This record gives sequence, C-alpha cells and structure tokens, in this order.
Amino acid sequence: MKLLWVGIAVGLCLREMVNGYERVGFNATELSHFKARGASRAVANDPLMVGLTLIQSAAAKGAVCLDGTLPGYHLHRGFGSGAKSWLIQLEGGGWCNNVRSCVYRKNTRHGSSSFMEKEIPFTGILSSNPEDNPDFFNWNRAKVRYCDGASFIGDTQDKDAQLEFRGQRIWSAAMEDLMSKGMSSAEQALLSGCSAGGLASILHCDEFRDLFPGTTKVKCLSDGGLFLDALDVSGGRTLRNFYNGVVDLQGVQQNLPRTCIDRLDPTLCFFPQYSISSIKTPLFLLNAAYDSWQIQASLAPPSADPHGYWHECALNHGKCTSRQIEFLQGFRSQMLNVIKDFSKSNQNGLFINSCFAHCQSERQDTWFADDSPLIGSQPIAIAVGNWYFDRAVVKAVDCAYPCDNTCHNLIFN
Repeated sequence: MKLLWVGIAVGLCLREMVNGYERVGFNATELSHFKARGASRAVANDPLMVGLTLIQSAAAKGAVCLDGTLPGYHLHRGFGSGAKSWLIQLEGGGWCNNVRSCVYRKNTRHGSSSFMEKEIPFTGILSSNPEDNPDFFNWNRAKVRYCDGASFIGDTQDKDAQLEFRGQRIWSAAMEDLMSKGMSSAEQALLSGCSAGGLASILHCDEFRDLFPGTTKVKCLSDGGLFLDALDVSGGRTLRNFYNGVVDLQGVQQNLPRTCIDRLDPTLCFFPQYSISSIKTPLFLLNAAYDSWQIQASLAPPSADPHGYWHECALNHGKCTSRQIEFLQGFRSQMLNVIKDFSKSNQNGLFINSCFAHCQSERQDTWFADDSPLIGSQPIAIAVGNWYFDRAVVKAVDCAYPCDNTCHNLIFN
C-alpha cells in the first residue's frame, strides 16, 4: 500500500457559515481539513509540490480577486509525448451570495492570493507519476486558483464594500497567460474542475474550445459539479435561493450561456442541468450519486432541518433511517433523469458512482489506486482516459446504494 497522505488536495471544509446557512458552508465546496473516515485511505507517493505563479498582467485587465490582489495558478510543465498536451484544472471552493459572506471570503485563500498556499501538491489527475495518473502524467498541468466566489463567471464590483467580483476576467487572464506559455500550440487540451470548479468547467467549456484551432482535440471534465436544482428535506429550494444571491450580486447573468438565459431565469442557468445538453464540446460528468456536499448543504442543511432530524444521517449515511435513504434514492433518480438527454450523445461521458463522496479526480485514492472506486471493473482514471482518447464510449452509471462495495464513502465526525 502506498504511503498515507491527506491534505489540501482534497476539498470541502466543515465550518459554520457566516451567512447563517450550513455546517458544510457555501464558501467551501472542496473537501479539505476535514475528519472523514472515507478520506483516511487517501494515498499518494510523496506528492509533487508545485509553486504559485501570480498573473502579473491581470491587474491592468481588472482581473483581480475579491480583495483586489492578483489571481494565480500552479503550472507543472509537460514532457516527452505530453509536451504539447494541456490539462487545466479549475479550483473549487464554494460561492458567496451576499456582501457579508463575500467580505468574509476575501480574507481567505478563496478570496485573496495573499492567503493562498505558495505551493500545493499535485495528486490524482494532476500527478506526474504514471503509476498514479496513467494518461495525463506527462501533460502540461495547471491548477487555476479560485478567488472570486461565482465559479469564474461574475463581472461587477461593490465599491462600498471594497469587493471585486471579477471571475470572468480572471478566467480570461489565466487563459491568455497560459496561451502565451505554450498552450496556444496545444495538440490536445482538457478543461477540468472540482466542485465549484467543476461547475466552472461546464460553464466555460465551449469558451475553452474556442481558444484553439479546430485541429486541436479539446474536451471538458466536470468532477462533482453537477449541482441539482433539488427540493430540500423541508420542501424548499435552499440551493436555488442561494444561487439567486450569487447571480444577482456578482453580475453573473451577462456571462451565462445565451442558449439558456434566452429561455430561463438566469438563476436556473447557473445549474448545469439546464444547459449541459446544449454544450457543443465533448463533456464528461464525474459525480457521486449521493453527493456528500449536496446532502449536507443543499438537501439537509440546518435551515431546512431545524430539529436536527437529518443531522447524523447527513454526516454518516450508516445512520440514515430507511425513510431517509428513500429520500436520497429520489435524489439519485433526479440526477439520472437530468443526464438522460445529455447521455444520448456518444461524444459525452459519464461516471456516476453510488457513493457518498464529493470530488474524486484530485484525490489519489479515488482517482487511481489499488482500491479505487470502480464501476464494473473500471476505475475513474481509466474511464476518463478511455473517453478522452476515444478508446471507448463511456457511460458508466452505478447500481443504486448499497450495491457498490468499492466506494470511498466520506463519514464526517
């Protein structure tokens, strides 16, 4: 067994939110610094540490973090057969929907480069080890840091609160900088992202395709980004209400897919389910059918569960009652219904496993390891590789819980 390594590569801080929402807050959708037994199997060899590059040209373009500092990314150069292939990973980390939560956020790594780690580990899909990442290990791999709060797509400001909502400009500045460093000559490119970054990889997918000539092979991967417009346990719309604040506050509407906002309310167009079928670029959806973040923050947050009936179940699926499991099976059914039309195209890919997890591409134990999650006999890394390189049509959808004994389920203390 490889050496144990748990750290910032995983995502989703468990913290009380400043806007009164959830124990798993909307300001964090990645899973880091948590105590979850499913993560105790997170493994990697000594991970490659990659330094932070600030985008010096960004300030002149108004492409700045919430607090006005420069945005940045971590880049590890490709080599050998991967020298002209590029993988861009968009960092996740929730959203902020009002001035108070955004002011809080600008004093964190998700709102200011002043608080970002100077170097981070590249594991999972970012690993440079062929044993850990067989198809993309020698590509140019860049992780773009997330410091706006609207999945890289807002564009406005609040001068009174000294807040810059410049996600779209950050996206553009990062892409322009990476193009100048060799990405413009890419023969192959993959845009990926985890959680809020997974949502961003969907929203920016066709825009990413348009950066390259038609001869470049371009595809997109969303990991844990299929956030559903679902009813919570009280019958309300917790996530829709939250997204409404994000869209209104951060000037998101102007950058949402025109094919969606021409027919639907802009808040709905922030949900992937209303736009994925109109995306032209090949897209792969990697998602847990019982998404841990969505269970805690969207389906059963304290605001929808004031008496705490769902508290233990939300933290540990083993403590769910039969009625609660039935509710969660309904969530899975909604997810499968949402992707029905999307899955009809053979250019698109799916890996929907029946696990209680969130973000599985950057964690080594879930991406590719001795005991990685499987659907059939296929781990995630092989499924994504087979789809990207057109080795096979990949439409992997798991049977319903509790049939999958390969899951690395997250159990929160």
